[in-house]
Amino acid sequence: MNRTEFDVAVIGGGPAGYVAALKAASLGASTALVEKDAPGGTCLNRGCIPTKTYLKTAEIIHEIGGAARRGIRIADPSLRLDMAQAAAEKNKVVRQLVSGVTSLLGANGVRMFKALGRLSRTGPGIKKISLDYGPAGGGEGCPGEIFARQVILAGGSGAVRLPLPGLDLEGVLTSTEILDLTEVPERLAILGGGVIGIEMAMIFLSFGSRITVVEAADSLLPMMDGDVSALILKILRERGGDIRLGTSLKGIEKNGGGLTLNLSAGPPVSADKVLLSIGRAADLSCLGDSQIRIEKGKAAVNEYMETSVPGLWAPGDINGQKMLAHAAFKMGEAAAINAAVSLGLAPAGGRRQKVCLSYTPSVVYTFPEAASVGLTEGEARALAGEELLIGRFPLAANGKALAAGEPAGFVKALAEKRCGRILGVHMVGPGASEIINEAAALMAMEITVFEAAEIMHGHPTVSEALMEAAADCLGRCLHLPPKKKPG
Repeated sequence: MNRTEFDVAVIGGGPAGYVAALKAASLGASTALVEKDAPGGTCLNRGCIPTKTYLKTAEIIHEIGGAARRGIRIADPSLRLDMAQAAAEKNKVVRQLVSGVTSLLGANGVRMFKALGRLSRTGPGIKKISLDYGPAGGGEGCPGEIFARQVILAGGSGAVRLPLPGLDLEGVLTSTEILDLTEVPERLAILGGGVIGIEMAMIFLSFGSRITVVEAADSLLPMMDGDVSALILKILRERGGDIRLGTSLKGIEKNGGGLTLNLSAGPPVSADKVLLSIGRAADLSCLGDSQIRIEKGKAAVNEYMETSVPGLWAPGDINGQKMLAHAAFKMGEAAAINAAVSLGLAPAGGRRQKVCLSYTPSVVYTFPEAASVGLTEGEARALAGEELLIGRFPLAANGKALAAGEPAGFVKALAEKRCGRILGVHMVGPGASEIINEAAALMAMEITVFEAAEIMHGHPTVSEALMEAAADCLGRCLHLPPKKKPG
């Protein structure tokens, strides 16, 4: 094998891609990773990590605003955010994590190519990948193409743009560009009330912007349970957010030094900046002429992450099954194992690994946080009908949440009456992003609601509310007024 031939080549260095490369290399495959930008993909560089860094800054500002009720007297209560310094701290966190991922890849023997990779031949046997290093070129000794026996296509996703007038105007930003702002916009309009839009609304409300959210659906976070959506909507409005539901954008016009959004209903919205956050679409640019099956704009894969072309695998956002970093980690690892099995580098006795995404937690990093796993109440009711048990525990009755001054929230558990199978768990409250993992573990291990109601939790903790919600499903919650027990 010469230096440009590999057992496995991975195109895309995001959560699916870099984990796939690490796993393939750990199984003994000579591995290449082709990534046009820094390792870590959107999540690490332009998504999960930088937004969570900003959210912590926003949360600190919010906490300072409530200090007086705890008897903390601040001599000068006025706050001013140094946006340039906040951005510098965000960039520092990102650089540290990118450096860590890069070091891991190198330590595992993964050869990295900073280039745009595209499949250019996908017949039987060796597959060819063309490398485009851009205007700067790759430097002396960098090949223009590499070859691999197995290829993992982890192209990720990009922001959706609508064919509407004005979206190309200066000041209309994607979730990538808004993270590079060094000044806080006085007026920020957000198109889309999904996860990205709502997290950005929370951030910039605390930073001092006047926020307007425009959402075409009749609820915020339309993919989440209705009770979660309703409470987050209430909290945003209480904090001064202008939320326009059931409203779509007709177009954007320049208006002096600002922008005017013309809407399908209600008065126009004036803004200094506009965030376009209406969703993400699979990035298929890495596919080249591979001729794999595409369904609804996404790479079609089976439960092993294999495409319609043998030897080509497509984990992560590119297949659109779950556009979440932790789901991409799992899909990327499975794709690498299955590629290794195909090469005869077989772990676990040569068995291929399936991917089950049924118990994938979803988190919205607002404050308080919102999180879900499994079916929403509507979905569970359609499945279980009269057999559906619903348990709900308000955080206003939880000692830890009350002591922390964060009583606005709840935990809701959904289960089947006859067998006790937990169908879904939904929560809003402090630490929801951590507690939801306990719920996901219970569901994955097939723990019933009868058993979950008996699991001892430390006191006082917010996680007790999960046990209490399970008990409430059964009419056994001692910390709530009694209700009729299920027959």
